[in-house]
Amino acid sequence: MLMMANGLAGEADALVDGAALLARIRQWAAELGFGAIGVAGVDLGGAEPGLAAWLEAGFHGEMDYMLRHGMKRARPAELVPGTLRVISARLDYWPDAAGAEANLADGARAYVSRYALGRDYHKVLRNRLQKLAERIAAETPHAFRVFTDSAPVLEVELASRNGLGWRGKHTLLLDRGAGSYFFLGEIFTDLPLPLDAPVDAHCGRCTACIDACPTGAIVAPYSVDARRCISYLTIELKDAIPEALRPMLGNRIYGCDDCQLVCPWNRFARLTKEPDFAPRHGLDSAGLAALFAWSEVDFAERTAGSAIHRIGHERWLRNIAVALGNAPTTAEVLAALQSRADHPSALVREHVVWALARHGRQPAG
Repeated sequence: MLMMANGLAGEADALVDGAALLARIRQWAAELGFGAIGVAGVDLGGAEPGLAAWLEAGFHGEMDYMLRHGMKRARPAELVPGTLRVISARLDYWPDAAGAEANLADGARAYVSRYALGRDYHKVLRNRLQKLAERIAAETPHAFRVFTDSAPVLEVELASRNGLGWRGKHTLLLDRGAGSYFFLGEIFTDLPLPLDAPVDAHCGRCTACIDACPTGAIVAPYSVDARRCISYLTIELKDAIPEALRPMLGNRIYGCDDCQLVCPWNRFARLTKEPDFAPRHGLDSAGLAALFAWSEVDFAERTAGSAIHRIGHERWLRNIAVALGNAPTTAEVLAALQSRADHPSALVREHVVWALARHGRQPAG
């Protein structure tokens, strides 16, 4: 149900000057650090056939919750009864201008997706959205709920309908002036705000993102098979990473940015102004061996408040073992792998054995 704020919003509908209120909302959003906002309606029926086909193809992998939610993702008013509009907000996260490519080029270093280098975006964005929704309520009572990748919401579909950008061939949202390095969040509201118009797509014949995907996960323009996506393999997948895909992961231990790094529109990406998104614990340039040495306590302490925390220490080691298997053969790499050869987890041991075999070695003893 929608959260009521300052009384019954329905009684105030007739008093709302939608255009004037929306202008003030944009100003409040900017003051809170959002790059832009847009307003969409709740009729996403046109997106349902594509969603159904994607699920039927099994492209969601082990993310069973996506199948359970089904078409609710395309029905905002079913997810939250009473919703009339969805306000989408954009928050930039890109923390640096050059470090990503340097990390990927150095096989001894770990690559962490740039969005995960700092504080967990769920917390940062949700708090900002809540403040914006409450600021709106102080001016015009409304019922609302806020979401940040925390419910079955077609975020990109909504944002592509409300003018925040267009869906790129990698399925992420793109904006001519901001690229794609930003988070999206939503406010579901019962305020009858004016709708923003969508913008034209500007990918043209470009296939840079498709060509750059290390595992071929972008199986067609606008279609990603999550089962091959490195972000899925290193974050969502709980079991062993398929052997055939392991060499393709390179040194990527948490997520992947390749399709964004090659996108021409990201020449215009904006550096974030959010201190919370600044890299922590040197994760933007850390060595694989050093990260592999983290104990479970180290992992818990150093990823507290980070999106990385949720994969747990076992999968952290699994991912790094694969990257060490892909790294140049050095004494440091071999010693790191041997140090975990008798790890209590069968999952970790399996990936360590594979990694050692890549270097022509077997576990000591």
